[in-house]
Amino acid sequence: MTAYTATVTVRLKHGVLDPEAETTQRALERLGFDLEDLRAADRFEVDLDAEDEAAARERAGEMAERLLANPTIHDYEVAVAEREA
Repeated sequence: MTAYTATVTVRLKHGVLDPEAETTQRALERLGFDLEDLRAADRFEVDLDAEDEAAARERAGEMAERLLANPTIHDYEVAVAEREA
């Protein structure tokens, strides 16, 4: 088994109301920042042991599907890196 860190980034799908991002964007614009768009996201880092990178990615994807994201309203990305010993 190899130690991996899976990073799961969850964000709302385009077209789904994102009040957190809208509020933050308005605040940034009031501070003088010119933005085209802003989206909020949640990031989860999961340390796990797996046979290989593909197995680690598959397990993290299953975690996202079953709990971390609601596939109806969220998109998610999974990135996996081997953890340093």
